[in-house]
Amino acid sequence: MSRAFVKENDDQATELPERPQSPHPNFVTAHGLDLLHQQEEALEDQRSRLMADEQLLDKEQLLVVERDLRYVQDRIIKAIVVDVAAQPQDSVDFGATVDTVDEHDVKRHFQIVGEDEADPTAGKLSWVSPFALALKDAKVGDVVIWKRPVGDLELEVTRITYPKG
Repeated sequence: MSRAFVKENDDQATELPERPQSPHPNFVTAHGLDLLHQQEEALEDQRSRLMADEQLLDKEQLLVVERDLRYVQDRIIKAIVVDVAAQPQDSVDFGATVDTVDEHDVKRHFQIVGEDEADPTAGKLSWVSPFALALKDAKVGDVVIWKRPVGDLELEVTRITYPKG
């Protein structure tokens, strides 16, 4: 009989690929680490609810939650909390809040944070993003080139601040 008509083993449903981890060090702000712990707690709660459901029909949902929980726990284990108050206050580095103006007079305001905390719509950019890397070590008044797929853009750093303690 052809294998094409044989029912697959249900154990294959337990084969769920792991979420890939970033190859970069997991630098985080204190707030970023808090967010990871909140994600971990939410996933643990979700897993507990799913495991308590004796009629659980969607076992894959439980597998996804467990996989995501392993991912977040690994991110927490690998977290390196950066004391942003100890960063060089006069140049752009991890944790900095930066204001820029480009050659078209467009102003930008953002904070450089860890990969897990990044949210471009909220003005939080990953420290390994091309934008953040272009500004690394820049000082107020410096002009840097932001290399973008749609063309390079000159940015002038107009302000750098770091959270206090």
